[in-house]
Amino acid sequence: MILVLGIVYAVIGLATIALVLLHSGRGGGLSDMFGGGLGASAAGSTQMERNLDRLTIIFGLIFALLTMVLAFAVNA
Repeated sequence: MILVLGIVYAVIGLATIALVLLHSGRGGGLSDMFGGGLGASAAGSTQMERNLDRLTIIFGLIFALLTMVLAFAVNA
């Protein structure tokens, strides 16, 4: 069980890193590479940014929860 949780933990961690890197910062970001900078001036691009924010928060919370679950599982 700990092995499966560890694998899920690693996948969620990598997905969280990818989602954070997709955010545009002050000088752009990786989201510009995928058309985020082009769509920023167009109307309606804020919905995509909101969805990216929501996904990042959800994956961050799952990562934090899995951290606690794994810590308790290893100590038990």
